[in-house]
Amino acid sequence: MNPFSSGTRLRDMIRAIRACKTAAEERGVVRKECAAIRAAINENDNDYRHRNLAKLMFIHMLGYPTHFGQMECLKLIASAGFPEKRIGYLGLMLLLDERQEVLMLVTNSLKQDLNHSNQYIVGLALCAMGNICSAEMARDLAPEVERLLQFRDPNIRKKAALCSIRIIKKVPELAENFINPAAALLREKHHGVLITGVQLCTELCKASEEALEYFRMKCTEGLVKTLKDLVNSPYAPEYDIAGITDPFLHIRLLKLLRVLGQGDEDASECMNDILAQVATKTESNKNAGNAILYECVATIMSIEDNGGLRVLAINILGRFLSNRDNNIRYVALNMLMRAITVDAQAVQRHRATILECVKDLDASIRKRALELVYVLVNESNVKPLTKELIDYLEVSDQDFKGDLTAKICSLVKKFSPEKIWYIDQMLKVLSEAGNFVKDEVWHAVIVVITNSPDLHGYAVRALYRALQTSADQETLVRVAVWCIGEYGDMLVNNIGMLDVEDPITVTESDAVDIIEIALKHHTSDLTTKAMALIALLKLSSRFPSCSERIKEIVVQYKGSLVLELQQRSIELNSIIAKHQNIRSTLVERMPTLDLLEWEEKQSGSIPNTTGSTPAHASINIPNGVAKPSSAPLVDLLDLNSDDVPAPSSSGGDSFHGLLDIDLSGAPKQSGVNHSPNNGTDALMDLLSTATPTQSRSAISDLLNSGQDNKTPVSPLEVLSSPSSNSIQPTSSAGAIDLLDSFATNSPIQENNGPAYPSVVAFESSNLRIGFNFSKLPGNPQTTIIKATFTNLSPSVYTDFIFQAAVPKFLQLHLEPASGNTLPASGNESITQTLRVTNSQHGKKSLVMRIRIAYKMNNKDVLEEGQINNFPQGL
Repeated sequence: MNPFSSGTRLRDMIRAIRACKTAAEERGVVRKECAAIRAAINENDNDYRHRNLAKLMFIHMLGYPTHFGQMECLKLIASAGFPEKRIGYLGLMLLLDERQEVLMLVTNSLKQDLNHSNQYIVGLALCAMGNICSAEMARDLAPEVERLLQFRDPNIRKKAALCSIRIIKKVPELAENFINPAAALLREKHHGVLITGVQLCTELCKASEEALEYFRMKCTEGLVKTLKDLVNSPYAPEYDIAGITDPFLHIRLLKLLRVLGQGDEDASECMNDILAQVATKTESNKNAGNAILYECVATIMSIEDNGGLRVLAINILGRFLSNRDNNIRYVALNMLMRAITVDAQAVQRHRATILECVKDLDASIRKRALELVYVLVNESNVKPLTKELIDYLEVSDQDFKGDLTAKICSLVKKFSPEKIWYIDQMLKVLSEAGNFVKDEVWHAVIVVITNSPDLHGYAVRALYRALQTSADQETLVRVAVWCIGEYGDMLVNNIGMLDVEDPITVTESDAVDIIEIALKHHTSDLTTKAMALIALLKLSSRFPSCSERIKEIVVQYKGSLVLELQQRSIELNSIIAKHQNIRSTLVERMPTLDLLEWEEKQSGSIPNTTGSTPAHASINIPNGVAKPSSAPLVDLLDLNSDDVPAPSSSGGDSFHGLLDIDLSGAPKQSGVNHSPNNGTDALMDLLSTATPTQSRSAISDLLNSGQDNKTPVSPLEVLSSPSSNSIQPTSSAGAIDLLDSFATNSPIQENNGPAYPSVVAFESSNLRIGFNFSKLPGNPQTTIIKATFTNLSPSVYTDFIFQAAVPKFLQLHLEPASGNTLPASGNESITQTLRVTNSQHGKKSLVMRIRIAYKMNNKDVLEEGQINNFPQGL
């Protein structure tokens, strides 16, 4: 006989497949067997149909396609004998699912089998329907299943209850048909039927409010009695597991009581006593008992308030935390996260145990425990809890330090009782896990130190000590370098000593040494090195005796392959060598910062609306953490006045913005459509003398250190990230040394250029927009447009917004408007300044598309247009 003929036994096929040594051999055997089965199907071989389907099911479990045998399932189901029906229904559940259209053909066979006189065939039909029932099949066969809930045999009632759950999930509107039969199942003595009946009632309560109210009114007391009898029942061998009678039924009953008691005080009160009894009488030595206790705790937490029960439940969870089983501890931590919102005081009693879980070897338990500790912290316990976490930080795994560090920093920031404690804790974190500290955290530390004048000396001394032992922590080095550069004189002279600290001996040379070490350390990144160079510039002013040494250190980086460091070196060397008279003003100490406003800016909730680089940006605070000034750069430099004023204190602070180290990217600008380099464009437009190429060259000469400087560097890069493209400057004969102008107070001649006529750029029945034009001196490419918006209607416009877009050869920058409310009938106007730079000046004219949005009588209005009537020569 052919070993692959359809008459071979399933056992022989399995042996042949197992004998295959390679996947190719297995595929060959399966392919031959499938061919033989297809031939038998074509021959309509009734004798071996059930064997063929059994083989197909095994082949399907191996992962091979068997869709060609689906109709054989239906033929076997339609057979009269029980063995054929059993294989047919098994194949139906395995080879098909509810998405198959062929399933519609089996509905009639299922209906006949549900009404069959043989209870085993009825059971097969119920089992198949409970597994693959579709919504259409549920609607057609729901009456038969409902009738079988009252069948004489308990196994049929159990299967009918499970099948009813499937029907309710597929068609929720049929739930009301099963309410009364399900309630009758709750009075069953057979545990199998009772479990499925309780599960059916639970699903009905979730699917229908009507069912929920019915079971609350009619069944709560009966369920409580059933659970009480189960708890107090004597030993029953057929249901006993680890000394507990039927823990599965315990759990099902507790889940149903949880659903009934949630939001209903009467039902909750009815079940309080039995829940207390379950919680106190259940043994927790075995897993079955722990499962019941967990469900009991979940039920207590879900029903209406009972303070004593909740304390009992939380104490059970506390015992779970001492269990050696990781799974039990994990579910206890999860439940305590829910419990803390209900009774935080009871959870606080287990704080020590929860802290021990933070040190657990299991990573998932550590993470959940840390989240729970974070929720437990308040103003009264922040100090001991933070101390415990920081102590553990010293010995924790590298994989866990990131999460732990983030939580500690968040707790210290949120609950810090005083600034000195905040600084102390953050220094410990920076010393132990500084490489895991995020940028916004160490930025905030700098801001807090800056805003605490009485702690400047304490902070810089503490950082100096910490840097002696933790020089490999990058963020600690950055904060220390910043503070030593800012408050180096206080470090050397022991200024601002507190009672809690001892004086230290640090010379000016020592302070420069530690900055030089940070600058030259092999692990220091670009941000750290750039901050170290700026710190050296500050120390050159604070320590005049070390000025020459600092100059030698800075000059070493003039030939650096890193453009950012090369640029810093050239600029700072120029300041040290050529501009002694303004150096002290440039590097004077940071003013007090608005911490709340800075935090909101960091989170993006307050946009930067100055339309220019922050005027008070620190010379070394990254990411623009300083409070921006409302004064624009044109006011700072006062280019329209005849005499340039001598640099004052505020002027020096403002000029810091021109040298701001922002290694994360250029600052955000206001306006609608403008290039991403508007921060540098603002500086170029204000200081340019001819074309943009010449302007860049002129600015690059401002801080040039001398004739020996062979590598010109544009200070525009000061306002951009290290990864930005470099600008190659060209020579310019008309370069002006801006810093020298501060020194000599040389006058700047005013030249407004040719006058251009005003135009009505846009006019509708509601609005008129007028443009006035002017040019910056020596920069014909840039046009300053003053837009005036006039309301022509009798209604007031609110939420007024003007937007504009230009082609790629134009660059557009919008200043903030003078207001957002436009009075009626032209009584007052809104003005807004636009700056347009035409890279094709003399070749292409200006063109602009505009959009105006406002509210008139609480209705949104949107107007659009294109402006083509700009005067010639712009």
